[in-house]
Amino acid sequence: MPTDAAAWPALPLASWEDTRATLHMWTQVVGKVRLALAAPVNHWWHVTLKATARGLTTLPMPYDDGVIEMTFDFIDHRLVIDVGDGRRRVVALAPKSVATFYAEVRQALADLRVAVRIWPMPVEVPEPVRFDEDHRHAAYDAESVERWWRVLSLVDGTLEEFRGGFLGKCSPVHFFWGSFDLAVTRFNGKRAPERPGADSITREAYSHEVISAGFWPGGGAMPEPAFYAYAAPEPPGFKTADIAPAGAFYSNDFNEFLLRYEDVRTAPSPHQTLMAFLQTTYEAGATLGAWDRPSLERG
Repeated sequence: MPTDAAAWPALPLASWEDTRATLHMWTQVVGKVRLALAAPVNHWWHVTLKATARGLTTLPMPYDDGVIEMTFDFIDHRLVIDVGDGRRRVVALAPKSVATFYAEVRQALADLRVAVRIWPMPVEVPEPVRFDEDHRHAAYDAESVERWWRVLSLVDGTLEEFRGGFLGKCSPVHFFWGSFDLAVTRFNGKRAPERPGADSITREAYSHEVISAGFWPGGGAMPEPAFYAYAAPEPPGFKTADIAPAGAFYSNDFNEFLLRYEDVRTAPSPHQTLMAFLQTTYEAGATLGAWDRPSLERG
């Protein structure tokens, strides 16, 4: 894993916000195909995307007697749709509206004789607009996307290393297209208290006690990229726990610990700095939450 700060590029949200918003909707289009085709897995793990050496993939999804896979290639800037019998269609990633991208993806699937029905309404965003009616989001700056992808791939490697220290149930390191973040979640095996008024998605996602961490490009009360960590349910004393590095803080807006990406990027060792954040926030949540740490950790 690169430890040189020069390997971690700057990623100010303001420099690519329009592109990020467009790409967010594009990943939702593809993610909803995965939602429609993939077999259900606990905590909605079946709907996420997975990092590759070049971008993000749905992984192979069953269709009829074969498989289909959709992959974002952020090096050649294209969406590649492969069917198990060798057929392929490609959709270019370039400045175009969400409505145009959606129509092109639908046409590519039709050309491949893949009939899939999805709900064309974005999720987890304010004031959502149907994919086929969204002509506002149309930016695509390839250089910014490559820079974001380079950051995501570095974070993916660090989260994978962190994941390896846990023996209990743990999610994959995966990309949630609804919230546009890369995350990994540890479980202690205990059922979580019911959340009054929670929708079906939230009930399934937080049916068991968890400690989760990830990376997000920012927005709202945190208008810059950041790493986050939280415990659900949150044990008493968690928000005032002593964690590392010094720049990390508990956000009452998000009910989680945050660490600015810029503080990680500019540290002498970004990798070690991020690992310290992941480990200390986990230890705080696990200790205060009375997790059986000797049984759950590699040691």
